[in-house]
Amino acid sequence: MTIAVTGATGTIGGLVLRNIGHRLPVRLVGRDPAVLAPLADAYDATFAVATYEQGGALVTAFDDVDTVFFVSGRESAHRREEHRTVVESAHRAGVRRIVYLSFLGAAEDCTFTFGRDHHFTERDIRDSGLAFTFLRDSWYQSMLPAMVDDTGVIRGPAGEGRVGAVAPDDVAASASAVLASADGTHDGATYRITGPEAFTLTEAAEVLSRVTGRRIRFVDETLDEAYASRAHYGAPAFEVDGWVTSYAAVAAGELSPVSDDVARLTGNAPIGFEDYLERHPDSWARLLL
Repeated sequence: MTIAVTGATGTIGGLVLRNIGHRLPVRLVGRDPAVLAPLADAYDATFAVATYEQGGALVTAFDDVDTVFFVSGRESAHRREEHRTVVESAHRAGVRRIVYLSFLGAAEDCTFTFGRDHHFTERDIRDSGLAFTFLRDSWYQSMLPAMVDDTGVIRGPAGEGRVGAVAPDDVAASASAVLASADGTHDGATYRITGPEAFTLTEAAEVLSRVTGRRIRFVDETLDEAYASRAHYGAPAFEVDGWVTSYAAVAAGELSPVSDDVARLTGNAPIGFEDYLERHPDSWARLLL
């Protein structure tokens, strides 16, 4: 049972590889052979070079693969089409199932614009006829320190909304448990991968302040203020829309659900935000510079 791991050089893919790479046959799929080759050697794995736009290369990469762990592609104006290419290539290659890393609340009309991409990818996977499991994760806890600007402020239109942010470690552990199961137990299932509690960004700032020893604040913005405060990045409109609506989705309550799926899948309670920060001081070290 060979498992193709996409995004193996990224955070979640890398953690999944660490979890299953010495136990199960894996094939690493990515864009940079210079990075993939030594990683494959370390896990006695094979690797294939392909991007999500390259249908032919993906079909080759997925040859003789039972399961594809499909980590969503980087933010792109064409991400839906790129994801569809992955699904079609898996089908053409004879893959049996896809384990797709989706997003909590993915829906055609959800507030978070990138969450809509996940909805359409889930639909394409369902329509493909392949077995599937969807892992809909919440915000990553590692994102929160990265949201703090140079003045010690998290700013965005999140209001008093709550988010059940989850540790990347728990996302990877949940995915690894599903990937290691070959008996069909998880086929057709959708899991909500969240942390143990939902909190406001004001509360997140308080936790960050306590752990780092630096005063961190949350400043609520209107939508107009949020777009204005991000204009200096010069990013394309679709990307800025994604940044702003991720906060707006919190305000709308779309990221407040908390589930026990991490514990059900892994046998361990999910990591809380403060515990995550204490375990991963590298995630906030820049805040002390």
